[in-house]
Amino acid sequence: MTPAPDLATLDAAICECRACPRLVEWREKVAREKRRAYADETYWGRPVPGIGPADASLLIIGLAPAAHGANRTGRMFTGDRSGDVLFAALHAVGLANQPTSVSADDGLELRGTRITAPVHCAPPENKPTPAERDECSHWLQRELILLAPTVTAVMSLGGFGWQAALNALETHGRAIPRPRPKFGHGVHVDLPMSDHSDIDAPPIRLFGCYHVSQQNTFTGRLTPAMLEAVLTEASDFAGL
Repeated sequence: MTPAPDLATLDAAICECRACPRLVEWREKVAREKRRAYADETYWGRPVPGIGPADASLLIIGLAPAAHGANRTGRMFTGDRSGDVLFAALHAVGLANQPTSVSADDGLELRGTRITAPVHCAPPENKPTPAERDECSHWLQRELILLAPTVTAVMSLGGFGWQAALNALETHGRAIPRPRPKFGHGVHVDLPMSDHSDIDAPPIRLFGCYHVSQQNTFTGRLTPAMLEAVLTEASDFAGL
């Protein structure tokens, strides 16, 4: 398959992917059976591409679409409580034009920021398998290559996104320290190009943040202030 030449082509290709049988079966089953509250809606029920401008300087990496969130609406973090927290924080620090995200046509715009995930289909129990993560990894690798001219900051929401970011960045020439940097809330690590790379590019700084899951936000493990603090640090580094 010829690599996508731009993000629009990449996003369109992601939407047609059927590589993981378990994820295809689950996302389509949820879209047919629906949740009672959304019984009158037509679910997206397909892989969910990233959102945000093609010249973003900050890339936020989550985990996977929620069954009745992005799997329903077709847009990352849109239509669920995790998204409510994330977009409110993005708006508070000036990276989104509105604090809510309820549907793919609600007018949301991101400033200098793109949101993606290591796995693009909703997984059962929000837990993709290692094999599914690996099967999906080429999409994130290509996305980072296409964003390479502008992205200087990457922010992972949770340890799953942190490891996926390190793996993807290593595939196109970033030097990953040994031992590998550990995920933690508020931590960051600079990733210059490897000495063996022939690409001259400034370091990317990878930021860690607890995931905006209901388990984290309802228990207070992640507060709005904590999320906004990491977003502010990452956006400042990215020059936004």
